[in-house]
Amino acid sequence: MMRLSPSNPHNHAFIRLTVTIVLVVVTSIAAPIDAFAQTNEVTQGNAANEPAVNPNAAPFPPLSMAEQQKLDTVLGQWETQSKGTKTLECQFQRWHYDLFAAPAGVFAEKSFGVIKYAAPDRGLFKVERKLIFNGMGADGKPMHDEKPGQFGEHWVCNGEELLEFDHAKKECKIQQLPPEMRGQRILESPLPFVFNLDAKQIQERYWVRQVQAPKPGMLLIEAYPKRQEDRAQYKLVQIALNETTFLPEALLMYAPNFNIKTAPKWDHYEFTDVKRNSITQGLTRFMNSFIEEKPPVDWKVYRNSFRPQITERPMARPLSEQR
Repeated sequence: MMRLSPSNPHNHAFIRLTVTIVLVVVTSIAAPIDAFAQTNEVTQGNAANEPAVNPNAAPFPPLSMAEQQKLDTVLGQWETQSKGTKTLECQFQRWHYDLFAAPAGVFAEKSFGVIKYAAPDRGLFKVERKLIFNGMGADGKPMHDEKPGQFGEHWVCNGEELLEFDHAKKECKIQQLPPEMRGQRILESPLPFVFNLDAKQIQERYWVRQVQAPKPGMLLIEAYPKRQEDRAQYKLVQIALNETTFLPEALLMYAPNFNIKTAPKWDHYEFTDVKRNSITQGLTRFMNSFIEEKPPVDWKVYRNSFRPQITERPMARPLSEQR
């Protein structure tokens, strides 16, 4: 499993792409790199000793002209390839780390699921399987069990409504999206890394910089939210891009109150079996079969209008819990 790690947050001060963030434009992941694990814990350890910083100030020094030009080039290439995504389907794995729930270097939860997307505003995120840390075995190795009745997130956006499925309770909450959040305007939601990237918008909304990648062939981008509604979801987002294709390979998101001692929580996503723009049938027929839009007939259904809320979990949650 690949891990990324932030630089010292004091020197430059966490996207479910909801996806957030769940990326719309992803590619198959290369073999895991163990070096990430070591780097991750060393650099994160600095965060606990850093003094408080002004959340409204840039979390790192201004970029030089050369650094800004390099960043603009990378973001432009990323935007070009992501704008070409009309449909996408992929499998994902998510490692959730919580040092209060599992030892350092051991994931507290591991989820397996599927992501689907159709431009401009339809998507599905579903956790199909989840493993929970269950202590250390006699051999000193961590044990993870798949417990009955453990269901993960499952939400669908059909362009006009947001559906959240609760499989344990057999309930579905359906929220009507306001007109301003439909179509391309859904990109204004707190899922900036889930849908097509806008290079200009991301720099208006986030403090962004490119940092040293931990392996050749990779570009590493860090983004810190400027707006309070985004900071309520995550403290830092790291995106690993393939240097040749500019397709994202992994995503790491830190909880809004992340601190290695007091709130050591973060999520790591990787994506596999990616099918991008592979649809040969008509879009209407595709949408009717590609993304599930209705709950089972024996479920309870609750309907209301979209109401922004704040949630601690930074990613893979529907818009109803993203603001």
